[in-house]
Amino acid sequence: MSARDLSVLISVIMIVAMLIIPLPTWLLSILILCNISLALVVILTTMNMKEPLEFSIFPSLLLLLTLFRLGLNVSTTRSILTHGDAGGVVETFGTFVVGGNVLVGMVVFLILIIIQFIVITKGSERVSEVAARFTLDAMPGKQMSIDADMNAGLISEKEARERREKIGREADFYGSMDGASKFVKGDAIAGIIIVFINLIFGIIIGVTQLDLGFGEAATHFALLTVGDGIVSQVPALLISTATGIVVTRAASTGNLGADITGQLFAYPKMMYVTGGTIILLGLFTPISDLFTIPLGLLLILAGYMNSRAPEPDEEELLTMEEEMHTDELKSPESVVNLLSVDPIEFEFGYGLIPLADANQGGDLLDRVVMIRRQLAIEMGLVIPAVRIRDNIQLNPNEYRLKIKGSEMARGEVLLDHYLAMSPGNDDDSIEGIDTIEPSFGLPAKWISEDMKEHAEMMGYTVVDPPSVVSTHITEVIKNNADILIGRQETKQLIDHLNETSPILVEEVTPNPLSVGDVQKVLAKLLKEKISIRNLPIIFETLADYGKMTTDTDLLTEYARQNLARQITEQYLSHDSSLKVITVSGKVEKMIADGVQQTEHGNYLSMDPNDTQEILTSLASKLEELALVDQQPVVICSPAVRMYMRQLTERYFPQVPILSYNELEADVEIQSVGVVNVS
Repeated sequence: MSARDLSVLISVIMIVAMLIIPLPTWLLSILILCNISLALVVILTTMNMKEPLEFSIFPSLLLLLTLFRLGLNVSTTRSILTHGDAGGVVETFGTFVVGGNVLVGMVVFLILIIIQFIVITKGSERVSEVAARFTLDAMPGKQMSIDADMNAGLISEKEARERREKIGREADFYGSMDGASKFVKGDAIAGIIIVFINLIFGIIIGVTQLDLGFGEAATHFALLTVGDGIVSQVPALLISTATGIVVTRAASTGNLGADITGQLFAYPKMMYVTGGTIILLGLFTPISDLFTIPLGLLLILAGYMNSRAPEPDEEELLTMEEEMHTDELKSPESVVNLLSVDPIEFEFGYGLIPLADANQGGDLLDRVVMIRRQLAIEMGLVIPAVRIRDNIQLNPNEYRLKIKGSEMARGEVLLDHYLAMSPGNDDDSIEGIDTIEPSFGLPAKWISEDMKEHAEMMGYTVVDPPSVVSTHITEVIKNNADILIGRQETKQLIDHLNETSPILVEEVTPNPLSVGDVQKVLAKLLKEKISIRNLPIIFETLADYGKMTTDTDLLTEYARQNLARQITEQYLSHDSSLKVITVSGKVEKMIADGVQQTEHGNYLSMDPNDTQEILTSLASKLEELALVDQQPVVICSPAVRMYMRQLTERYFPQVPILSYNELEADVEIQSVGVVNVS
């Protein structure tokens, strides 16, 4: 144990001893002076701190100082009532400070009590209570702000962790201060009671035991009582003031002295007005000019000196900022920050800056917010914040979208044109620049604003550039949602579900399934564009089948079957029927025979010629449906669905593969083709 730790422990033991063991008057005088010194150190420390957390030990220190002061009260009371003496310090405060006048001493003591109890203590208690309440209420918002800044790449994970710890310490500090302020209030009440005890019982002891006359006893013990009361209330008042300073410190970047001088005298003209008012007060009232004119002139001089204070040069400020930025780039931490990869990045050439610049009418940031809301509703996944920035390496009208550092899409838009997509029959009267619609790969034209109305009359779908970009971003994110959901995102979804269905979560994770297992199931569903918003049904399935198998492929199939109503509504046409391409029994048998079972899972291994024949048959059926503008859906038996998906996803990733168990029984199914082999 270090010497500092030992000294604190010994001090606490001595405080306890003061409550039991009588102390000599010379030691009482030393301890009283120590009490006053500690109170001065505390209030000066609070005035020089920049934020409350720099003095986080204050609530505990306040309790110890209060206990110390009460221990002194007990010791001085014991000494006064036993020997009629409490040491030189108490006697000095009772005679010299109040001039030996008992009534003056009582008035001074009562004024100190009123100031401390009604003004400072009451105000500090209220401020502490409100600060604690608002700090606790603001914690969720601050946490979300930190997460948003970290997702946006504005701060590193280390900085986010430090800020979270600071928020937690702030909440603990203000909560402690709310309780600690009650100590100050109780100390004031105890001081009043102790004074009356000393006065009443001192007179009784002086008359009955010390053979003093009533007047003599009243005078002697009243002076000692007043001295004891004042000598204890002065440090108590300082501690109460320090408490008020701590809980009222807010929105400050410097210590109290710097803030007062910097903010109170920030407007020199107001000091001129104040100085002039004081001078006029002396000239037109009976107040002596000897007091008012020097004070007024001093205020005017102070205002003049402040007005001449040099303002920081803007060029110097810019130079300092550049130097600080250079130093940051040279630091090791700046290199580490380069290792982080943004989940989603949208980069554009300088010609597309008006898309994102709100001052130029750009609303891309608002559209991205709506995209995140839309995908949260449609897919059940909280999309990370999209980092939007310009890139001079791109062509002026070019943009690209990157997911986890890899480019997923690239496009080009003309801000002064509109994108017109043909209804099927091209019209030669529509003049424009031929292009390909980036979201769905449809042939289109960039047309001028003059041609817009004519194109709409001819049945063309006309879209403005911001809508083209936002639609492209939406489709790319939707097609790659399985990449965006990792273990951390899955843990957030589980925590959200745990708020409403804790028992359901408890049955699934961490046993029998880990967060990684759940993440794989959700990613497989998203990969085939199955929304995971109905997370309770998915977890019900995992709870039922997770104890029997941990194969995420099988668990995904079970989850799809329990989501049958959702999947049916997703692909159902307007006439409540479902037009499908079925898979023949021969093809299903070929796929089932090609499944290889290993200890690491099952995989499909077929003869290349058979695979090519199946894909060729499916391609021909898809072409037939494309000619009549029908949405292709392939349906097969549950046993081979996921293997059929494995077979076709590389060549036909947008074609949904469903099983009979994933469709509701009351749905009318119309077969418009059969995948078969010769």
